[in-house]
Amino acid sequence: MSDLSLTRRDFMKQTGAASLIGGAITTTTSFAQRVPDPPGKKLGWAIVGLGSLAINQILPGFAKSEKSKVTALVSGNREKAEKLAARYGVNPKNIYNYQTYDQLKNNPEVDIIYIVLPNGMHAEYTIRGAQAGKHILTEKPMANTPKDCEEMIAACKKAGKKLMVAYRCRYEPFNQTLIKLAQDKELIGPLRAVISDHGFNIGDPKQWRLNKALAGGGSLMDIGLYALQATRYCTGEEPTEINAMEYTDRNDVRFKEVEDMINFQLRFPSGVLGQCTSSYGYYGQNHIRVVGTKGWVELEPATGYTGARLRMKIGPNLTERDIRPVDHFAAEMDHLSECVMNDKEPLTPGEEGLRDLKYMMAIYEAARTGKTVKV
Repeated sequence: MSDLSLTRRDFMKQTGAASLIGGAITTTTSFAQRVPDPPGKKLGWAIVGLGSLAINQILPGFAKSEKSKVTALVSGNREKAEKLAARYGVNPKNIYNYQTYDQLKNNPEVDIIYIVLPNGMHAEYTIRGAQAGKHILTEKPMANTPKDCEEMIAACKKAGKKLMVAYRCRYEPFNQTLIKLAQDKELIGPLRAVISDHGFNIGDPKQWRLNKALAGGGSLMDIGLYALQATRYCTGEEPTEINAMEYTDRNDVRFKEVEDMINFQLRFPSGVLGQCTSSYGYYGQNHIRVVGTKGWVELEPATGYTGARLRMKIGPNLTERDIRPVDHFAAEMDHLSECVMNDKEPLTPGEEGLRDLKYMMAIYEAARTGKTVKV
């Protein structure tokens, strides 16, 4: 049985064979040996922006990639770039800065550019990258405004290049299994609610995430986007109405420019209600629960880089699903490499990022006005 193939029949088989412990049923899945594929064609990637995400997550992900390899680095810090180039086997001639970035057009070793810069810089470097003739993966959120997103989409289309937004959770098996289970009406019944909370206590008040020009907003634009995405991919629907409330202590030095906490609700065409919270000011929350008429399924942690746990309760039976984890960044990069190789549309194209920006602007409007916003 594959990691993503938990159907109603599989669930009943598992629970029938499980042992009852303290009123709850626990199940595990044993993993068969998985022999890796032999090395094949790999596309070359340029990583733009060498901050903590690139250093600690993205660059190490290439070691687990089947279709992607790092061939260039773009940074304003030459010394840092040279150290990373030596570690990851990047030719020093393929180190660029932000002034020489456009010269990537002359480098046939680079097929795809990954934009790992502050949100407010995504649009400029996506557009310039497309004009340099490269496919683009940009970190989420796609940009600061819907207008920026539209310009990014237009630039990539004009250049005939693919544009994908780095919604890494769409490429890892825990969230993929959650989606499958959430939409299995025989198993948990028709959906009634999606509840998702994401938050942490943010630190350094001088960091770019607390700068409105660079971040576009506060917790909503960063981790609130995970909650918004969860409601959409679990239901498979688009919201029609949005309500929201914000609370921010403006005496807190961290929140002079951006918001701390936003609570928002979404109504979907089928009647499903989404209940979401994002915050930069409380103890870590990382949770998605999907509730149907027969039971619920949840991820907690839900969207961290590692450590996800998936639980499900159908009637009195509580189970925990063991799933083989993957490297999120290797998975999303290989997806785009494969799309480029086979001329396919990415799962999370620029249009997906644009939709989320429009919804987040509606959330801000609803919080500001205290009125329901129809979308």
